[in-house]
Amino acid sequence: METNYIYIITNKTKTVLYIGVTSNLPFRLQQHFDSKGNKKSFAGRYNCYILIYYEAFVSIKEAIRREKQLKRLSRKDKEALINSFNPNWNNLGWDFRY
Repeated sequence: METNYIYIITNKTKTVLYIGVTSNLPFRLQQHFDSKGNKKSFAGRYNCYILIYYEAFVSIKEAIRREKQLKRLSRKDKEALINSFNPNWNNLGWDFRY
């Protein structure tokens, strides 16, 4: 059974938050890392590649629904969500070996 993820990544200064959905989190994180400085993508333009939050889902439809829900949150609410999961905003990407 496939696992689907919603995730939040940030840049080194933690000023930008990017929310995405994927069925292959390690691969997607590598894509973000490889796109650093690429002005054609939002994550690349702002050097977002540090994974600070994620949730796993069986259903891609549920993952997409949750992604849309998170994107509607205020910055303050997004920060509260991240802090409840990862208070130090550590890079969780190492758990996925990208």
